[in-house]
Amino acid sequence: MPGVKGAPGAALDALTDVSYSTNTANALIHLYRAEVGKMTAYRQRLDMTTNWSVVTTAGLASFALGSPNNSHATFLFAMFMNYFFLRLEARRFRIYEIAHHRVRIMERFFYPAMLGDRVDPGWHQLLLAELSKPRSPMSRLDALGWRLNRNYLWIYTGVLLGWFAKLDMDQPKGWVLEFPDALSLADIGSFPGWLVFLGVFVFYGFLIGLAIRAARTYPLEEG
Repeated sequence: MPGVKGAPGAALDALTDVSYSTNTANALIHLYRAEVGKMTAYRQRLDMTTNWSVVTTAGLASFALGSPNNSHATFLFAMFMNYFFLRLEARRFRIYEIAHHRVRIMERFFYPAMLGDRVDPGWHQLLLAELSKPRSPMSRLDALGWRLNRNYLWIYTGVLLGWFAKLDMDQPKGWVLEFPDALSLADIGSFPGWLVFLGVFVFYGFLIGLAIRAARTYPLEEG
């Protein structure tokens, strides 16, 4: 572990590059490389999940809009599949953030100290805590909100517009939208259309709520 040189009063001084033994510095450098490698791998996995969502949405939309005989429920299934991908991506994102957190700790403290800058001499306790008990700096709901803000709200917007277009395309030309009869457009078997509309708007309200409540700043950057 990094030590502080000098007399007792020197404990208040900042760590510098000479405070680290060769073995300690090499170990931290290798840890940094390993964590960056983990970040790269999970970054690719995040992109892969988003690609699955885009391809699935495009395929289901093409099927639903390709024939008037295909049910509008295909878009509801697309909403469900995208939520599955979103939860999977949020879980991967939290694991990615564990490595990201460790990398940011070393970038904010270890490397500045190696370059002669003044840093908090107790920073290694923060890194030790992360290594002894790995935990994501983000809650599950925050992770869902982050991925929604950056990717999935756009995908869900496209699905919703496609659903409305499908409902409209299935009607004869000259059809006039009138409430509450228009709610029957979303009928699915014995399920009334008003219940389907209600479920969709409650679900989208839930997604918007997640996006709004998600943290706007990375935890280690606060303050």
